Amino acid sequence: MAELAYRFSSAGSGGIASGELDDGTDKSNADHTSVSVGTDASDEAEAAEAGSPFGEGLHRVPNPAWEEGMGELLSSTPARIGVWRAGTRPLTKEVLKFRCDHAAAIDSVYGEVDPSLLQEFGLFTVHTRFGSTENYLKRPDMGRIVAEEGVQLIRSRCKARPQVQVVVSDGLSANAVDANLRDVYPSLLDSLAAYGLECGTPFFVRGGRVAVMDHIGELLQPETLVLLIGERPGLVSSRSLSAYMCYRPRKGKVESDRTVISNIHRGGTPPLEAGAYIGSLLKKMLEQRASGVHLNS
Repeated sequence: MAELAYRFSSAGSGGIASGELDDGTDKSNADHTSVSVGTDASDEAEAAEAGSPFGEGLHRVPNPAWEEGMGELLSSTPARIGVWRAGTRPLTKEVLKFRCDHAAAIDSVYGEVDPSLLQEFGLFTVHTRFGSTENYLKRPDMGRIVAEEGVQLIRSRCKARPQVQVVVSDGLSANAVDANLRDVYPSLLDSLAAYGLECGTPFFVRGGRVAVMDHIGELLQPETLVLLIGERPGLVSSRSLSAYMCYRPRKGKVESDRTVISNIHRGGTPPLEAGAYIGSLLKKMLEQRASGVHLNS
């Protein structure tokens, strides 16, 4: 991580990662519903030490005019606000924390899900037509179509026309799957079983985009489908997972037809609670035969 942080320290990524350090040395360098805001609990101790929004004291604005208001603001968001400076320059610790978080985001995009995790839950793997990570970033459409080998594998191994089809994908954050699947996936299966819902054959999609659920829907014809996919990482959390759900996903579905629970991680929407909630939403979709903006809450 430190090596990545150094590698990107001269990338000119903007924000407080650009310009001079405080020692004077030049080191330039649509229609969804989201739930909760937060940061990874496992990162909180490091964040406090590095002077992140959870930190206190030396790295905050000294003697704010409205101390109570500043405290409420800092506690309401993990965003980089209220950080202090040395003259006109950001503090060294703030610069280093920015670079570290930026490197973590890059790791998430370019990383791969732990194969042992997929084996643990019996998830076989198919690929989209993305080809490479660089192509995945440049051609989002290639992540919406399962490659031909994967199509044959899905048809041969998966149960057709289930009530609920569960799919997992790395998306833009492999770290999100590694960090949350062990909690959210069993919780989801328990919730489906408690509601008496029939679950199809789950599997993993490498290089998937959200709309890959429509292609899978065409192949398996499920009543509902839930896609657990890594979110685009930011500078607060690189481990955030989303659950996209759709009633009868098929070609031609639009974004407003999908329901989403986002920001699933230990500092946002708790994974265990998210799994149970996903099950209740899928049950509601089957009852109302609708999803997205058409689903009555």
